[in-house]
Amino acid sequence: MSDLATTVCFCWRVTRRDGTALGFTDHDRALSFDGTVFEPQSGFSQSEAQSSLGLAVDTAEIEGALSSARLSEDEIDAGLFDGAKVETFRVDWNAPDGAELIRISAIGKIIRRDGALVAELESLVRNLDRPAGRYLRRSCDAELGDARCGVALAGFAAAGTIVSRAGTGTYVVAGLDAFADGWFGGGKLTTEGRAHRVTAHRRGTEGVLMSLEGGDLAPGRSFTITAGCDKAFSTCRDKFANSLNFRGFPHLPGNDVAYGYVSEDGVFDGGAIVP
Repeated sequence: MSDLATTVCFCWRVTRRDGTALGFTDHDRALSFDGTVFEPQSGFSQSEAQSSLGLAVDTAEIEGALSSARLSEDEIDAGLFDGAKVETFRVDWNAPDGAELIRISAIGKIIRRDGALVAELESLVRNLDRPAGRYLRRSCDAELGDARCGVALAGFAAAGTIVSRAGTGTYVVAGLDAFADGWFGGGKLTTEGRAHRVTAHRRGTEGVLMSLEGGDLAPGRSFTITAGCDKAFSTCRDKFANSLNFRGFPHLPGNDVAYGYVSEDGVFDGGAIVP
């Protein structure tokens, strides 16, 4: 057997959506090549990887502990690693500059349990499953405040403070007493540069309650928050006065119309389906 067989390890370079590149290896010491330092503290290991002919999406997994200072649960919750590019190298750790790139993948999903993470790697064939155009649907497909939407978020923003925790992902907040229940539902709460999606906004016996996706916010932290949009035409018109920029097809007949039949009490005047 060649001596090379005992000096081979794997390295992974993860390039996040914000362009930050992180290196990890299953070797017991740090390796450096191609302008990246691959650190061993993460304890990463790889599952069996298969490559198949055709257009099937090949998958593999990398598993490791959240021990690296560069792997933050808050960053994972914020989605910075969603869809991240992962390059897998086979390396002779005696001569790392000769590293061989054997696979380029993308992170499909990340599961965290008991202080460890499992990241599913999908081959680049996954890109063929992405829609190349627009879906024709009644709801809007723009993000509130983006160039296609055109709403000035400054007019629908407020500031507040985290008072206390009221449960997992739910907080009592101050500064939002003047807003009706649900006004911020679906919006974004931003604190210390991190944005969290608001899943619910309501009043409770403790005060105003805000439920968020991901993150663990400490009491006393200040934040800014923007109103939410449920992508419905009526919300765009009544809440944001922005119906001219609505990016959906609210008057598109649905399957119920296609399978319907003429009745005496039906209204067939060519008017709008959505009032």
